[in-house]
Amino acid sequence: MSLSVQGRTAIVTGAARGLGLAIARHLADAGANVMFADSDESALEAELSGEALTDGPIRAFAGDLGQKLTMANLVSATIDAFDRIDILVNAHRAVQPCDPLAITDEIMGDMMRENMTAGLKLTQMVAKRMVAQAEADAESGVATSQNGAIINLTSLAADRPQPQMLAYSIASAAQAQATRSMAMALASKRIRVNGIAFGSMLSNQLQLNLREDPGLRDRLVAATPLGRIAAADELGPVVQFLASDGAAFITGQILRVDGGRSICDPLGQDAF
Repeated sequence: MSLSVQGRTAIVTGAARGLGLAIARHLADAGANVMFADSDESALEAELSGEALTDGPIRAFAGDLGQKLTMANLVSATIDAFDRIDILVNAHRAVQPCDPLAITDEIMGDMMRENMTAGLKLTQMVAKRMVAQAEADAESGVATSQNGAIINLTSLAADRPQPQMLAYSIASAAQAQATRSMAMALASKRIRVNGIAFGSMLSNQLQLNLREDPGLRDRLVAATPLGRIAAADELGPVVQFLASDGAAFITGQILRVDGGRSICDPLGQDAF
């Protein structure tokens, strides 16, 4: 089976910084057409200022991806640019601490929307497009081994208790369950849905945490069997694998990319 994503079209959310940016860059370098999507228009423009965004393999879309109309516009913009969608990477994440005994409705709602609901709605929208593409391909006699791949990013917080991150942890667990449920719903359509639970990776949030807590780096390294914090660009090849034909028989799985943190991590709230 090939690990190639050459010529395929991907949407990557959260692509203005951190892990989302690294994933989008990796897929583009691997030969995919990539729509970089993010709510932060200025950050997106700054990152892609040197790119040809009108006729090349990289395009940009800025907007509030928590809004249904914005999602529909993202899908339309991607199809206008590249004619189809083969890969969706829901990489956008948002983290907010809370008092476990007094979680406000606002924080709970924000964490669910940012880390689960928005990605689920975009998944539903993109999956419908993938099904329509597959039907069109079949009518034209084009044989495909798979009709689409969807990858959701979550974190170790999904199944490791973290009282001060309770709302985020609940949303992460919901994201993992949504991944498994959508995998079952879409399996008959040959659309695969998988997740990646990351830890000890230099995400945008972890960079912020390291600046605020100078001792965090040493604690993370000590708690990680591989003895280091991974660079953001180390996640790209994992996403490529899950999107490629090399993972054609993998669906509904949450792959942990954490240097071994999840098998021995004594840390509580430092799970990013």
